[in-house]
Amino acid sequence: MLGGAVARALRDCGDEVRAFQRRGADIPGVTDVRGSLTSAADVLAAADGVDAVIHLAAKVSFAGDVADFRAVNIDGTRHVLDALRAQGGGRLVNISSPSVAHLGTSIVGLGATPADPERARGNYARTKAAAELEAMAADGQDGLLVTSVRPHIVWGPGDTQLVGRIVDRGRRGTLPILDDGMALIDTTYVDNAADAILAALDRIDHVHGESFVVSNGEPRTVRDVLGGFCEAAGVPRPSLHVPGSLARLAGRLAEKVWAIRPGQDEPPMTEFLAEQMSTAHWFDQRRTRERLQWIPAVGFDEGLERLAAWYHEHPLEPAHA
Repeated sequence: MLGGAVARALRDCGDEVRAFQRRGADIPGVTDVRGSLTSAADVLAAADGVDAVIHLAAKVSFAGDVADFRAVNIDGTRHVLDALRAQGGGRLVNISSPSVAHLGTSIVGLGATPADPERARGNYARTKAAAELEAMAADGQDGLLVTSVRPHIVWGPGDTQLVGRIVDRGRRGTLPILDDGMALIDTTYVDNAADAILAALDRIDHVHGESFVVSNGEPRTVRDVLGGFCEAAGVPRPSLHVPGSLARLAGRLAEKVWAIRPGQDEPPMTEFLAEQMSTAHWFDQRRTRERLQWIPAVGFDEGLERLAAWYHEHPLEPAHA
């Protein structure tokens, strides 16, 4: 979703855009280059002749073999860096995640604190933290200019990874509110995230070597965020309440079960997910907006209106009995 938004935004700015992924992006005016981030040769061919790369690809999951996360998130980032080095350098906007610095406790009004691969929570966050450190260490060397952008909880119309799963569980009555659901979190509407990424690219001569957390800057309660997504899709707001401590315990147990016998989908709860749903995490956006010379154009409530309009045009299929 975010990659498509970025590609379209670049195209609309008049840039020549290549979309590199395993399957075609099928975006009019954007050249598809198919391949795998885990293949150094594929990445080298895709980056040939470009003057900038926005590196959005990652293995994103709450569970899975750590070797798979390393192959995509760490080794894949190395392949991107090596591909740019091979042609004498270039500009790289590395898309990271606030989870690289989330240590399991509340984040209240912080900025982009250092990535911490030792203490970050879960294989995704730890490998993304290591990848960000490696990317940023390359800044200023071999003709490379590098900045990292950490969009926080990106959502929007057509989102299947976050909104789609929340709505599905809301419809089935299995979406829990942990504790009282009053922890404040911030999110990022997809168009705002794409605009911030383009701003980082445009400003990279001034901001290279820096990392930025990007969000709407509108903290809302977990209850309001989950409920807003559900209402936009026309399903009931969640009413199931679970103690956060119990959810974290259940998450740890689910992770152990999935490690032995992986399911076909994400585990219903993980310790990291329980922490995310029961602790505050919102960020001070003043430095991000000043350095990137960017402000979000779509507010949270307007984003919900756009989401509701999308679901009106794409109604949910009847639930299975």
